[in-house]
Amino acid sequence: MIYVSPLSAVEDAIREVRPSHLVSLLDPETMIGTPEGILPDRHLRIGINDIAEAIDDLVPPGTEHVSALIDFVRGWDQRQPLLVHCWAGISRSTAAAFITLCALNEEHPEDELAQLVRSCGSHAHPNRLMVKLADELLAREGRMSAAVEALGPGRACWEGELFAIPLRPADDLSTARFPRSR
Repeated sequence: MIYVSPLSAVEDAIREVRPSHLVSLLDPETMIGTPEGILPDRHLRIGINDIAEAIDDLVPPGTEHVSALIDFVRGWDQRQPLLVHCWAGISRSTAAAFITLCALNEEHPEDELAQLVRSCGSHAHPNRLMVKLADELLAREGRMSAAVEALGPGRACWEGELFAIPLRPADDLSTARFPRSR
């Protein structure tokens, strides 16, 4: 199972869903240390801003960032959940979840994987540059980018909520564990 979260829900998510691996996608100035409950070698920290092109001194997603993500998720043993987060849980983290699905389901159609992300998280609006770079690295020939473009914008919100995506598209979401209501 892949869980997607905003930064504000990371500690609760770690306690409740007990992920073995964590991906943090935050701007370099607000990057977090490894939270309790996660081993340092199972925490990928990617310091990028949520932008789709170079802007002033901000750090756009680059090939090296997306390549590191793909290598990291391919090294995940999948026995416990993967938790992916960014600041709001809307763009960078949902792009990382989609990239993970594509990297680990090589024969599955990209449009179905993108729809799976959106059906699990209505606010999902994957970062287009991250997806474009992954599309090239995974040799998906533009299909990942086209699938995300076809989604259109996600449900408007300031911050997303924790949601689960089955790693295998045919899996049942009823096994997903969510934190209790606050």
